[in-house]
Amino acid sequence: MRRSNNQDAHAAIPADSEERLRSRGHLFLVADGMGAHAAGELASRIASERVPLYYLRQSGCEAIEALRDSVERANRDIHQSGQQNREFHNMGTTVSTLAILPEGAIVAHVGDSRVYRLRGGRLEQLTFDHSLVWEMQASGQIKPDSQLSGSIPKNIITRSLGPAPAVEVDVEGPFAILPGDRFLLCSDGLTGQIDDAEIGPLLAVLTPDVAAQVLVDLANLRGGPDNITVIVVDVGEHRKPDPPPPVPKATIPRESLGLATAAAVGLAVAIWLGLSEQWPTMSVVLLVSLIAAVFAYPGFFPAGKPKSASSATRSLLRGDSQAESSGPRRSPPYRSTRAKPTGELLKQLDQVLVALREAALERRWKIDWGRVDSILAGDQELRKRGQLADVVRLQAGAIVETMSQLRHQQPDNNTTVLG
Repeated sequence: MRRSNNQDAHAAIPADSEERLRSRGHLFLVADGMGAHAAGELASRIASERVPLYYLRQSGCEAIEALRDSVERANRDIHQSGQQNREFHNMGTTVSTLAILPEGAIVAHVGDSRVYRLRGGRLEQLTFDHSLVWEMQASGQIKPDSQLSGSIPKNIITRSLGPAPAVEVDVEGPFAILPGDRFLLCSDGLTGQIDDAEIGPLLAVLTPDVAAQVLVDLANLRGGPDNITVIVVDVGEHRKPDPPPPVPKATIPRESLGLATAAAVGLAVAIWLGLSEQWPTMSVVLLVSLIAAVFAYPGFFPAGKPKSASSATRSLLRGDSQAESSGPRRSPPYRSTRAKPTGELLKQLDQVLVALREAALERRWKIDWGRVDSILAGDQELRKRGQLADVVRLQAGAIVETMSQLRHQQPDNNTTVLG
């Protein structure tokens, strides 16, 4: 509500074929740009276009490696664009990507845009915020609940695409996927205004479309100081990857078996000749036995198998190569919050609806309250029964309906209404 241009960008690219699903899966991305003179808008747009382009065009490598490489290449593109135009110098953007494949979900991430997973009544943050406050908390310099932690601005980020020619990309996963899982990608325009304790229950009880809309509406109603981008992804029937083909049992070639037998017999004869002190003959027999043993050796001990793709991925995730990140980090989820409706959430949503009615009366907004009230019909009865999830659905529907009507007001009124 306070920006004249949108510096956020996003992409949602479902797999369009069986082969694409197996190799690259469904891809989702949120980017939040930064920089004056539309530089942030350009940076986020480049990220949202180039990351999918590079990721889907790559072949011959695993998805997790392709996703990391695509973010790194997009960073170089943004940096080069900034170097070529003085107005775009030092422009940057966050990027959070989610790829859902048969074997699991993978995340590549730079900045403080986030990826969440909702499962089993809990909202889990799968990305680490590359922000000053998170980095200081992770290093042990400050405690999360301390006064100093609360005084540090949350929007100071420590890592982004664009300002430097190279960037460290955090890669998480693969995370096992279950039917019913729900993922949320969002820019900090949402998380700066809405707490996880509110996001979780709303995401849990609402349909994807309504959840995304009411989250954006609530962030705007609380001031909307930044652009807000939300993607909600539902997992239906998730098909696991086909099991790998059985590995054939190792067999010893017949030639190797014959040579080994000859070597063993020759060694026995050589020992007998040595005991009989027939040294010249023993030397010849022993030499022939050793030669037979050398030629038999490869058949019994074949060369080791090349490292499998899955084990290579595990090494990458453990940090055996450039996946290693500096600083003390825990394994995801980095935060976990209960995602069930509470009386406190209902109270907060009630206050939003009351504030909307009071503002409408004061500013003479043209709202059809009959339509809003019809959505809330049965609210009190559901509260008596303790059906909190159903009450939240009604409240969310009423907020979305009211905000939808406000968006159709005259432009001047719209700025006054929500500014």
